[in-house]
Amino acid sequence: MAKTVERIIYVLNGPNLNLLGTREPATYGHATLADVEKLCVDTAAQFGLKADCRQSNREGELVDFIHEAHAKGVAGIVINAGAYSHTSIALHDAIVGVQIPTVEVHISNVYARESFRHHSFTARAAFASLCGFGIDGYRLAITGLAARIKANAQSKA
Repeated sequence: MAKTVERIIYVLNGPNLNLLGTREPATYGHATLADVEKLCVDTAAQFGLKADCRQSNREGELVDFIHEAHAKGVAGIVINAGAYSHTSIALHDAIVGVQIPTVEVHISNVYARESFRHHSFTARAAFASLCGFGIDGYRLAITGLAARIKANAQSKA
């Protein structure tokens, strides 16, 4: 029997998301980055996907992850670029350049916050953007991404 190729998605988290659980819990909740990563791995598995979760506080490293996704033939990207969403033309250009289906996610409702958060360069490059659902936004993003790349829910045997 031929071995099936595992489809991989990247889940990329930007600056300060390593502080989840302790950083502004009134805004971001008490879940940690490890909780987010477990949620992503578990959700992706429901669609026969493998989530490769990464976090960086450095813009260039996030760009490198996006380029690597292209080189490795990754099926999709979920990105929470944090504050870089509002400032990084480089991330926008990387997402557009690799042409990998991408969903932007934010834990908080950025439109209920400071006005500088109301614009997102990464959202303009993504096919969808979610905000305000807490960490459950990652589950919703992966579900939407799976539908976009036609990954079917796996039956539980």
